[in-house]
Amino acid sequence: MAENTKKATEGVEISSKKDSEIKKKIKNILDMKEGIKQSSLKNVSDILEVILGGAIILGSSDIHIEAEEEQAKIRVRNDGILQDVTTLSREVYEKILSRIKLLSGIKLNITDRPQDGRFSVFLGSLTIEIRVSTLPSEYGESVVLRILNPKSLINLDALGLRADLLNLFKKEIKKPNGMIIVTGPTGSGKTTTLYAFLKQIDKPEIKIITIEDPIEYHLEGISQTQVNPARGYDFATGLQSIMRQDPDVILVGEIRDSKTCQIALQAALTGHLVFSTLHTNDAAGTVARLTSLEGNLVNIGPAINLAIAQRLVRKICPKCVQLKTPGAQDLTKIKKALSGISKTVKAPKITSKLKIPQAKGCKQCNFTGYRGRIGIFEAILIDDDMEGFILKNPSIAAFKSEAIKKGMSTIYQDGIIKVLEGLTTIEEVERVTGE
Repeated sequence: MAENTKKATEGVEISSKKDSEIKKKIKNILDMKEGIKQSSLKNVSDILEVILGGAIILGSSDIHIEAEEEQAKIRVRNDGILQDVTTLSREVYEKILSRIKLLSGIKLNITDRPQDGRFSVFLGSLTIEIRVSTLPSEYGESVVLRILNPKSLINLDALGLRADLLNLFKKEIKKPNGMIIVTGPTGSGKTTTLYAFLKQIDKPEIKIITIEDPIEYHLEGISQTQVNPARGYDFATGLQSIMRQDPDVILVGEIRDSKTCQIALQAALTGHLVFSTLHTNDAAGTVARLTSLEGNLVNIGPAINLAIAQRLVRKICPKCVQLKTPGAQDLTKIKKALSGISKTVKAPKITSKLKIPQAKGCKQCNFTGYRGRIGIFEAILIDDDMEGFILKNPSIAAFKSEAIKKGMSTIYQDGIIKVLEGLTTIEEVERVTGE
């Protein structure tokens, strides 16, 4: 039986007055630290409201409350980077932990094993779900609160895609059948991209069903289900059930095993459009990974329409950005990255007047030099030629080389283009891509 998850009903209601007060006082990490310090003199509800409200205002994706020997540390993840906020006394930590457990339906008396739960934050007309994970540690339970802000859901046009990739993606997601795979490490924005695809194609005459682990955001008009291994409902069994529901489009949160892979490929070959994710380093690794799971090259080429890889880079802060003339080393990197790039890719021209961004840091960006994130992408279109090449069982390197010959630009090249467009820095692109 499919596990449809309900939205969290228990929650923290932050009044309009309190919301306005938090927004007025908290503009950066230092403000959040001071806000928590002041609220710690009040009750636990006030402290939790400031922690949650402050993190939401700052655009944090996660709040970490980590038990230490004599205190607890609070950190938030902003733009993919963890930042220290403040510490709490053991007494306050214990009270907040109990409050979070109560809100999220986690058992208070269980402290020696991990637990998961959810609750909601009601912020005016906005409802934000908080996913809770507790983990036993040496000095007590550590808690991570994942902030599932519906404002994080963005349209396809806002992902940061170049015009050529945007047009390609829009064309491929409108096809009636086949599979589109998005790859990348955890936290690289794969789910955001898949949800953007669904939002782009969703209309009354199309039946869309998802199977996720877990459901990140609730999408209106789309049937979403969630795996529940304890009840025997995993990706494979869920996908089999979905196939009997007459879907047009299926989203499989992740292809992890052979059975799921085989059913997903069969769905793509029998008139369904399938979206899913894999953990591979690049788009070229998609075929090798599917081959290791499926074991039959014959089905892979005809089933796949598009293989996408992505990462998220931090955007330069517009308030404190500094422009610099690239030094010889940076200029060499830029020229090397863009040499041989496909003519279909419109990259800014390199001239003697070229300036590139340099991160500085200010209160607006929590002194990091960056604010917000944007995607960098590469994509391999599986046309007839590439389908035939797959049958040769090429190595990942050979498949990537063939894709580049046919016009693919790499994630690193896309990152360098965004540097030239003034959106990020070379240092950030290198940090994320490892090049």
